[in-house]
Amino acid sequence: MLATMGYITPEVAGKFPGYLSPSSKLLFADVPNGLAAISKVPFLGWSQILAYAAFCEISAGYDADVNERTPGDMGWNPPLFSGNDPETKKRRLNAEIANGRLAMMAIIGMFFQDGLTGSAWGDWALYTDSPLRAFESELGVQAPLGFWDPVGYTKGGDAALFRRRRETELKHGRVAMFATMGYIVPEYTRFPGYLSPSAGLKFTDVPAGLAALSKVPAVGLSQ
Repeated sequence: MLATMGYITPEVAGKFPGYLSPSSKLLFADVPNGLAAISKVPFLGWSQILAYAAFCEISAGYDADVNERTPGDMGWNPPLFSGNDPETKKRRLNAEIANGRLAMMAIIGMFFQDGLTGSAWGDWALYTDSPLRAFESELGVQAPLGFWDPVGYTKGGDAALFRRRRETELKHGRVAMFATMGYIVPEYTRFPGYLSPSAGLKFTDVPAGLAALSKVPAVGLSQ
């Protein structure tokens, strides 16, 4: 959560005035946001950051929360967020865990986008090496996702494979639309009369959904 806020805050609230390192003539404003900052902060600055992190761990008793208290309980009780009510504490801890999980996903996404575009808020158009550029003007590229290929099927840039998969997508989509309507329509209306006169089976006797498979005669499924 702190790392995520560290990405967001300089973009929204701006940066501290003055010098980060007077001896190096390095202004806070000179330090870029995101991963690019790693190369700008002087060695002594990183030493201070690591020393402070070590101080926090040692002064709180490393692993004391696991061995002596509750995981995450470092003995810090801020006035507005602490209390003795068990239900309130449980609700706040659940909120912390949920927000922490979201923040972990967010910071990884920021690292990923920063690494590819050069900025935590970078335009994907800056990712000039993307193999998806070969297909970004194809039919089906729609807002808000643009060219959406989370599994990376098109990362090789093979045009023939792309066409075959597009054909497969269209066929599966058409079948899925028919299948969806096949689930919905029988809930509202059925054909009158018999589905199988020889078996005495009416359309109204056939349930909707997967249960219909056991009702339709083998000859009917074959047809």
